[in-house]
Amino acid sequence: MKDIILNLEDVRQRIAAAARESGRRPEDISLVAVSKTFGPEAIHSAIEAGQRIFGENRVQEAQGKWPALKEQCLDLELHLIGPLQSNKAREAVALFDVIQTVDREKIARTLAAEMEKQRRRLRLYVQVNTGLEAQKAGIDPREAASFVARCREVHGLEIEGLMCIPPLDENPGPHFALLAKIAREANVEKLSMGMSGDFETAIAFGATGVRVGSAIFGNRPAAGQ
Repeated sequence: MKDIILNLEDVRQRIAAAARESGRRPEDISLVAVSKTFGPEAIHSAIEAGQRIFGENRVQEAQGKWPALKEQCLDLELHLIGPLQSNKAREAVALFDVIQTVDREKIARTLAAEMEKQRRRLRLYVQVNTGLEAQKAGIDPREAASFVARCREVHGLEIEGLMCIPPLDENPGPHFALLAKIAREANVEKLSMGMSGDFETAIAFGATGVRVGSAIFGNRPAAGQ
């Protein structure tokens, strides 16, 4: 797993260079290593290289590998970066430290109740569907600021940031700019945007966290393999 260690160092250097190019401090940008579909061995290599923040797309997959990893390394931080079904809220609140995909009233209400029940306060982001793609999760950008306000005032949730995934076939810059604009309107400080192919662009537009998978772990296995 030497490649993972080398890849991590390369990504960190690219983040630092992009930050300096934008007049920002590299330490103000967090790296979420997206470990979906990869097993504990690959994740251990990243941990050995000093990585502590990881992202998973599916609650069920994360349940199969992260409880043991978090017992072995107590300072790990786990983010849910994929859509959350309300029937998985209990498991998600128990396992994750950050949920980046709050995007509808039912999820906000369910998370509020579950966090109260478990006496756990997770850090939360609202996912915004900046491209208005029918197949993609996320709230309509025109409704995002008011939804953040409802999450705070009605459900008592602490929304610290916004997250987006731009359309694959479009220039991501305008989508990152839109998310930053909504963040100012909604009075949130964190911007989770940018993945392996565009995280340097995201940093230029103000990302405080980037989600990088394949540039660290390599290509994911095809379905069924």
